Amino acid sequence: MEKIDRLAWVDAAKGVSIILVVMMYSAYNTGEYTGQVGFLHYVIGFATPFRMPEFFLISGLFLSQVIARPWLQFVDRRVVHYLYFYVLWVTIMLGLKIGVYELDLSKMLKELAFAMVQPYGVLWFVYLLAIFGLVTKLFYQLSVPAWVVLPVAIGLEVWSPHSASYVVMQFAAYFVFFYLGFRTGPAILKLVDLCQRYSARAWAALCVWALVNGVLVFSPGYAVQPVGMQMGSAVLPGMHFVLAVAGTLALCIACGLVVQLPFSRWLVWLGKHSLVVYLAFTIPMSLFRAVALKTGLFTDTGLLSVSVMIVSIVSSLILYAIVRATGIGNFLFERPGWASLLHRKGGSVDAATPVTAVVKN
Repeated sequence: MEKIDRLAWVDAAKGVSIILVVMMYSAYNTGEYTGQVGFLHYVIGFATPFRMPEFFLISGLFLSQVIARPWLQFVDRRVVHYLYFYVLWVTIMLGLKIGVYELDLSKMLKELAFAMVQPYGVLWFVYLLAIFGLVTKLFYQLSVPAWVVLPVAIGLEVWSPHSASYVVMQFAAYFVFFYLGFRTGPAILKLVDLCQRYSARAWAALCVWALVNGVLVFSPGYAVQPVGMQMGSAVLPGMHFVLAVAGTLALCIACGLVVQLPFSRWLVWLGKHSLVVYLAFTIPMSLFRAVALKTGLFTDTGLLSVSVMIVSIVSSLILYAIVRATGIGNFLFERPGWASLLHRKGGSVDAATPVTAVVKN
């Protein structure tokens, strides 16, 4: 399979992804407490069809580079790596929420055990990435052709089964996009490259896409609520999948065009460190929101949502910078050697793996 090198637009796309995810939680979390809708709710509404599909497609884009590795090496890089950070940050979050705030160690341990089978909070995507990688490797090892996997995966997304298991529901909703990233990576790279060479036409096409996506999302029947979004025609079976793919490709193309501009370096950098933000942003988000509401710092839901979003992202990056500068708490963002399945000759484990290395490994 064609080798895929890391590209700036891929990191930019991951940067957009983390902004959209933090934006969603900031808007809905704020809306839950104020009971009101802010302007960020409409931005999130527009991005609803492609927000998470884009994240999973980009996450699968580089899988072709490692899919043929031996099982032990693959599982270490694409399964254990994610599960280490999942278990660590679930423990931290539950420890702060229940162990410290409620002083109930027994309840914390029960919730932690439950989180091993039912993904906890915003960390569900880390949990699912490990499962997606494992399932895709299994299909590859068994030589199951894409023409068999894709129709089933698309059918699951269109069906959107309701289940008591959050894993089952989210697997059905998003595995197809991860698998598409894996199988169509070279084609997506060529598409973005082509659009970069014909940027004026590409921008025009993006404007048409944005108009169509907006009309379908905000068509009759839509409802923007403080804690959610009910789309219009975009929610119809099949239509949602089409808009998800179209929106994901549009975002890839847009990022391919944006990285040609001089002010895009910050977005590329953010994308390289996106998983840092994913892991840590909920803690400063909750703290700042609570303080802002109590002090009346912002009375407008939209402005409060924006401030919560910015503080959540910046605080996570500041924490990461402090850890990197002091060396204290490296385990928060680097998987230590003892958490690796790979051992060098002589019995010593591999060096710590930074959380930011997960995409290119």
